[in-house]
Amino acid sequence: MLELTRPDPEASLKNIQRGESRPSGKLKIFFGYAAGVGKTYAMLEAARRAKAAGVDVVAGCIEPHTRPETMALLEGLEQLSPKTISYKGILLREFDLDGALARNPQLILVDELAHTNAHGCRHTKRYQDVQELLRSGISVYTTVNVQHLESLNDVVAAVTGVTVAERIPDSVFDSADQVEVMDLEPADLLERLQSGKIYREAQAAQAMSHFFIEKNLAALREIALRRTADRLERSTGVRDGIKAKTGEHILICLSGAPSNAKVIRTAARMAEAFHGAFTALFVETPRFSSQTEEDRSRLRANLRLAEELGARITTVYGDDPALQIAEYARVSGISKIVLGRSPGRRRLLPPSKNLMDRLNELAPELDIYIIPDQSVPIARRKRRNRSVQERFSWADSLRMLGILAACTAVGYLFRGLGFKADNIIMVYILGVLGVSMSTTGHSYSLISSAFSVLIFNFFFTFPYFSLVSEPSYLATFGIMFIVALLGSSLTTRIKRQAIQSANKAYRTEVLLETSRKLQTAEGTEEILSVTATQLGKLLERDLLIYPVWEDGRLAEALCFPTVSGADMSGYLTSAERAAAEWVQKNNKHAGATTSTLPSFQCLYMAVRGAERVLAVAGIVIVPDRRPDSFEKNLMVAILDECGLALEKERMVRVKQKVEEAAQQETLRANLLRAISHDLRTPLTSISGNAGILMENGAVLDGEKRRDLYTSIYDDAMWLINLVENLLSITRMENGSIKLNVQPELLEEVFAEALSHLDRHAEKHHIEMNLKDDLLMADMDARLIVQVVINIINNAVKYTPEGSHILLSAERQGQFVQVKIADDGPGIPAEAREKLFDMFYTANNTRGDGRRGLGLGLSLCRSIVTAHGGTISVLDNPPHGAVFCFTLHASEVKPYE
Repeated sequence: MLELTRPDPEASLKNIQRGESRPSGKLKIFFGYAAGVGKTYAMLEAARRAKAAGVDVVAGCIEPHTRPETMALLEGLEQLSPKTISYKGILLREFDLDGALARNPQLILVDELAHTNAHGCRHTKRYQDVQELLRSGISVYTTVNVQHLESLNDVVAAVTGVTVAERIPDSVFDSADQVEVMDLEPADLLERLQSGKIYREAQAAQAMSHFFIEKNLAALREIALRRTADRLERSTGVRDGIKAKTGEHILICLSGAPSNAKVIRTAARMAEAFHGAFTALFVETPRFSSQTEEDRSRLRANLRLAEELGARITTVYGDDPALQIAEYARVSGISKIVLGRSPGRRRLLPPSKNLMDRLNELAPELDIYIIPDQSVPIARRKRRNRSVQERFSWADSLRMLGILAACTAVGYLFRGLGFKADNIIMVYILGVLGVSMSTTGHSYSLISSAFSVLIFNFFFTFPYFSLVSEPSYLATFGIMFIVALLGSSLTTRIKRQAIQSANKAYRTEVLLETSRKLQTAEGTEEILSVTATQLGKLLERDLLIYPVWEDGRLAEALCFPTVSGADMSGYLTSAERAAAEWVQKNNKHAGATTSTLPSFQCLYMAVRGAERVLAVAGIVIVPDRRPDSFEKNLMVAILDECGLALEKERMVRVKQKVEEAAQQETLRANLLRAISHDLRTPLTSISGNAGILMENGAVLDGEKRRDLYTSIYDDAMWLINLVENLLSITRMENGSIKLNVQPELLEEVFAEALSHLDRHAEKHHIEMNLKDDLLMADMDARLIVQVVINIINNAVKYTPEGSHILLSAERQGQFVQVKIADDGPGIPAEAREKLFDMFYTANNTRGDGRRGLGLGLSLCRSIVTAHGGTISVLDNPPHGAVFCFTLHASEVKPYE
């Protein structure tokens, strides 16, 4: 029995809020070889056992076929109401996927995995409903018969003579967590059929005369058991790490032929048997554009079939399929090629070499397997030939007649000049080449070749103006026609190859340009805009892109119409957005041209990152312009490039946050280290002096007490200034401080700063020099006062007593430059680069023991930079230093 545990609802809610996906559900398949072997019965028995063990079980969709024993097992199980869909006036009952997701049980029963859903359901096939349930964390019990496996469809059809329409990819069967085989002897099954336990009497009689024949049932039973054994062997080998690595690489060629599906299934079984790789190659020739919609539709179906069976799809271009296949096989390490062969028509002349013969010549080292198909009617080839007919064009017709008329005029000129008829023949051959180059299609080249012979015969052979000529000219006419036809055919082929090469070069250029632009794009919007522009160049279709926020929500769509200003509101409906949300949630393609929500107007594709969907692209699909396989591959390639760019952008943001956090951590560590070291001296001094005053204050004279009080005051003021700088630098670094910028007089700001200097400033000569008493600047006066105080105190600290300090300011254009100069020992060149860094301190020659935290000048730089100015330090010849910083100048208004 499948082991299930009930998830914690609160944990599930937290996972959803964090954007985390729920663990995938488990899939168990009850597998049989025919109807009536007991699949549904066994599934219901297992469900009842699970319910008895405390598992939340719901019967989502059960097909009891009016069998009493089966219907009895449904009693006591909760049943999900079916979804009713009206289709062409008929009410159909289908599995309610949304109801199952809303109910959210631990285990749900979904019968008949290969069922095809009615038009209007979200998915085309029921197995896709099951996959969505599994992705949502709901475990599923289901049933399926061997004839519904895609790779075995041809084998079953050959055994029973019945082609099953409802099929599932083998990957669904192989990915199941458990497969339980319902085995029953064919004789016992026939006995059950005769007793009416499977079908009603009329249906049973018909089944026994067609499908339910003991020979057929025995063969189906053997196929089912072999397929189950293969799955068990493969899963055991993968789990134990002993899977064979044969290095086989199977290649099939995709086409619109009806027999191609059988070739694909055969190649898939071979790849499975050899444990090798599987590639489906499509050679796009110039004749591809002339294929009928029926052929294109079959090609798309074969392409989907190959993808479902695990093939890697590749497209190449060329005029010679055999050469392209052989070259691709050589560079890709192909070991085996599987080809299809249909019965051909009898010919009067020996046929030219077919594809297999050409491949044997070009790649003799390859193993080639031929899959015959006797079911393909010969009439198909006739219909296909008729489909290649080209459209009539008056422009091309007139162009052809004009060239032939010009050749006739040149021919008359040559005859007047005495040139022989051979030269005139060359003129017409040249004209036929001109027709093939200037018209579209092969028909005009063929017609011009015939017309050139007739015109030459009519105008330039004796008797003139008559189609009757001497017998000796017949060979000339034949050779002329053949040469003209061959020349025109080669010219037409070269022109088609040139067009094909140009298309391929353009698409390659778009991919390279996309990669180059995405590497230089900055920001999510620019990346998505570049992606949409490149997809527009490639597809020439309207586009929508839904970005995904960091919290997993889908943002509003960004519209990129092919025609600027075009109305795209029809693609922005709530239903279309719901499709995009489904793609974002399930990380799958959906919409037009897919089997999920196929009735929608856009094809929605996920832009995938490393862990989640980063955006959803919607490509508007026009019914008569469906993208082919190669275009889809290019779309996927461009969106993958976009995903890498978005992931890189996201990682850059994450890295910045990590660096900011590390920087803050370093700041905190440096602060703690510096505070623990540098606060010790003033605190020790304060506590020591206070202790002396407390113990010996009565016996100390007034001067000694005053010295102790002064020392305590100095240390306390140093601590206060340190704390003020510390708080200010923290607010500046965090961006929490707000500037109150107003026009201020420099004279008043300087006077305020000079009144709050360190006590040791009295031992220096400090002067203020302002040539303009009304000089004003835009500033937050409180912060600029702190800048001036810090710089002057720094000069007082690092210059000897009696040195001169000059505070000055003057206007320079739009700025006011403030200078604080001293005549001390100056600042070494190596120290200037680090002077404004946080926690940098120079050697202090003062003997008070206070080294400082190195925050003052760093705070000055932060304040000046916040004001839009700059700060620097220069030499003050012959010795000393000059600190300069700038502020935006402000005009003095007369009315103020």
